[in-house]
Amino acid sequence: MEIGLLAVAAVVVLVGASILGGRIGIAAPLLLVVIGIGIGYLPMVPPVRVDPEIILLGVLPPLLYSAAVNTPLVDFRRNIRPIAGLSVVLVLISAIIIGWLLHLAVPSIPFPVAVALGAVVSPTDAVAATSIGKRLGMPERLVSILEGESLVNDATSLVLLKTALAAIAGSFAFWNAAGTFVFSVAAAIVIGYLVGVLTVWVRSHLVSPVYDTVVSFVVPFVAFIPAEEIGASGVLAVVVTGLYTGHHSAKRFSATARMNERLNWRTLQFVIENGVFLLMGLELHYLVDEVGGDELRFEHLPLIALGVVAVLILVRALFLVPMLLSMRGAVGRYEARSEGMSRIAERLRGKKNVDPEKAHRFRMLEQRNQADLDHERDQQLGWRDGAVLSWSGMRGVVTLAAAQSIPTEVPFRPQLVLVAFFVAVITLLLHGLTLPSVIKRLWPDGPGSQHDRKELASLSQDLIEAGNAALDDLLQQPSGDEELFPTPSEQVVERVRASSRNALAPLAVALPATGAIETLEQETPAQAYLRLARLVLDAQRDALLEERAIGRYSSSALRAAGLALDAHETRLAPLQ
Repeated sequence: MEIGLLAVAAVVVLVGASILGGRIGIAAPLLLVVIGIGIGYLPMVPPVRVDPEIILLGVLPPLLYSAAVNTPLVDFRRNIRPIAGLSVVLVLISAIIIGWLLHLAVPSIPFPVAVALGAVVSPTDAVAATSIGKRLGMPERLVSILEGESLVNDATSLVLLKTALAAIAGSFAFWNAAGTFVFSVAAAIVIGYLVGVLTVWVRSHLVSPVYDTVVSFVVPFVAFIPAEEIGASGVLAVVVTGLYTGHHSAKRFSATARMNERLNWRTLQFVIENGVFLLMGLELHYLVDEVGGDELRFEHLPLIALGVVAVLILVRALFLVPMLLSMRGAVGRYEARSEGMSRIAERLRGKKNVDPEKAHRFRMLEQRNQADLDHERDQQLGWRDGAVLSWSGMRGVVTLAAAQSIPTEVPFRPQLVLVAFFVAVITLLLHGLTLPSVIKRLWPDGPGSQHDRKELASLSQDLIEAGNAALDDLLQQPSGDEELFPTPSEQVVERVRASSRNALAPLAVALPATGAIETLEQETPAQAYLRLARLVLDAQRDALLEERAIGRYSSSALRAAGLALDAHETRLAPLQ
């Protein structure tokens, strides 16, 4: 009974703090930390201590999966260089520099312990930054880079944390550590991919949305646990599985399954992210008591955290300068690749008796390379982009979760967790409160809404034309069974066309196959409408998937068109 009441109270607090934070302009995580501290210091509330294994296994896998499954793979592919630089190289550099400086400033903290703290505070949490950026008109490419960075840097951070913990235990050797790091990453990618293939196949054969929802909730753990068991990075395996699932859901899952998954994982993500901040506030009392009379006292920790934040900001800004300069030649590389693919496609078009499937595949590659080139030309990163990237280094829930996953026997563990807590709060306050004004000053004209509207209108027209072409082709061909499938009336055909146009009118995610309607007697006008409407919908979905593979349109436009088609499909196929 008490556990049930606590759970209800926690949900009420999470929702109430989020609503209140939105109304008074204060980030909900900060409110939850304050509320947690207040509750934790009530006389009737005993000190709260959280088992690190609960955080490592119960929080990180679903949190990272929910983010990865909604990340467009085309954006990840196009921005792989900045994402890899920020999420791998920068994390390693930041952790080692912080570890070295902290050990230098406080010699009583062993160097491996200091590096462990560096590993915990190095990964950024892009949730707050991207939510602010999307609202205020941050360029879409910056949003994609920040989201990709926050996905992969968690894996780098936790692998480095594991290496530091091994060094604390006295089993560290550089080449062994390097080999372990490479194995951890490579094995995690393989496991994540295999789990993604397996779980997508299983879920694509489930008819009931209830079964699909239950299976989707265990997918991150199916990827995480085997990877951890063999010494690989469980969080990276989860990210790979999430990326694979999100990419293939458009083709393999039903619209109902995708809509359910989006809502379910958004809900779970909300509870986990905000719950960790509330839990951190509750645990503060216990951590302060643990610090007690140690030589590294509580009053020293905020100063250390301020120093860590200053180093993180400086290192990030300095790292971005050479990284952005190295990307100046990307247009030339894309041009060479596009020209090479165009020559191959042109040679194929000049040949006779070429396999149509092969010709289509190379034509798609040609268009995709051209779209990549156009994207690089239109969205080259400049000094304004670098300024926003450097000032978007907020730390959040993963930093807190990783800090609490440090084993209790590690020296200065309470101090490490508290410093990570202070770093997260300081960066949320500093960057979260100032980032809106930075974006407004750098892009005073605001979001490019006019460009977005034109792009959505163009994509919508392409999909409507694809559906109409498929319908026209069918009407021009004999059905083969006039008794069962008589020629539909012009009224039914026009209703199908109007329905497809109406589905794309609100433009709101992508879609799977919709099988043919089975009828046991002569088709009625209503059945003809559903059959033809589904035919048009399938053609529009195929066109949308082709556009996604090419990359001619932005991910936001593709996602909006896909949501509209999903909504239309649910109207044609009621919930089961």
